[in-house]
Amino acid sequence: MGAFTPEAASLQAVEWLVRLQANDATAEVEHAWRAWRDSDPEYEQAWQHVEGCMARMRALPAPLAHGTLARKPAHAQANAARRQSLKLLALLAVGGGAWLAGGDEQARFWFADYRTGTGELRHVVLDDGTRIALNTASGIDVRYDAGQRLVTLLKGEIMVTTARDPAGRPFFVQTAQGRLQPVGTRFAVRMEGDRTQLGVFAGAVDIQLEHAPDAAGRLQAGRQTSFTAAQIGAIRTLPAGADAWTAGMLVAHDMPLAEFIGELARYRPGRLACDPAIAHLRVSGIYPLADTGQVLDMLTRTLPVDVRQSTRFWVSVTPHRQHA
Repeated sequence: MGAFTPEAASLQAVEWLVRLQANDATAEVEHAWRAWRDSDPEYEQAWQHVEGCMARMRALPAPLAHGTLARKPAHAQANAARRQSLKLLALLAVGGGAWLAGGDEQARFWFADYRTGTGELRHVVLDDGTRIALNTASGIDVRYDAGQRLVTLLKGEIMVTTARDPAGRPFFVQTAQGRLQPVGTRFAVRMEGDRTQLGVFAGAVDIQLEHAPDAAGRLQAGRQTSFTAAQIGAIRTLPAGADAWTAGMLVAHDMPLAEFIGELARYRPGRLACDPAIAHLRVSGIYPLADTGQVLDMLTRTLPVDVRQSTRFWVSVTPHRQHA
């Protein structure tokens, strides 16, 4: 139970569990499940991990654990129950029970109104016509009421294209570091550690800091900045192609390899690292984010680097070595 279980394998194990609990589960489904477990030691480890989580869930007070092991009594109720069970169990399986230990930030992400998995891109349209693209591993909550339209970024990165509200309600994006109010605009917001990054593609965005409201500022189109809860950073020019991720692409302009690998790592599960000896190499081009393996292969063809895999979830980019 203490061993590391890759997120992708854990989520697959949870999906198999839900399929096996369904009333319409057949012998073919069970056969496919056993074949999946036998196909990779990581899958078997993930299944054992989920079984351990199930044992912990049996000890949870009702109604939290209620229905998790039961087969569905009625079609409509069962679908909702299974979805909630999937969320709760996935949280336990991937997070190792962190939520039950007090990790409410992770819990908020798993129960977000809209979220994406690693490597996933999602486009949503809110009730007022506002369009939001969610980048890899991102989550938002949406709260519209009579006085405001509020989107809370819980994790990751979003692109927002605001719509005019007939009722005249202001629109806000809240992060841990502050509140953003757009002025007829298209803008990207990304949370990274204790900072929020903001890029404005059209219109303007007002910034109000969480711990220093008097330090408010306005960012115009074509500019970008980052801020903490107490300070706004330097304002810089927004580079061309900064919004390419909304179309599933990564644009690099003479980007250091270490930075490029750091960006690419956001779109694949597990660990992707760059050897410091080649961190200075430069990368330029347009790369498809839907197939990070293909991107790594392209790097070996254009740069003096090798890609070394301990497992599918533990990959390093290293200096190229000539083989005898």
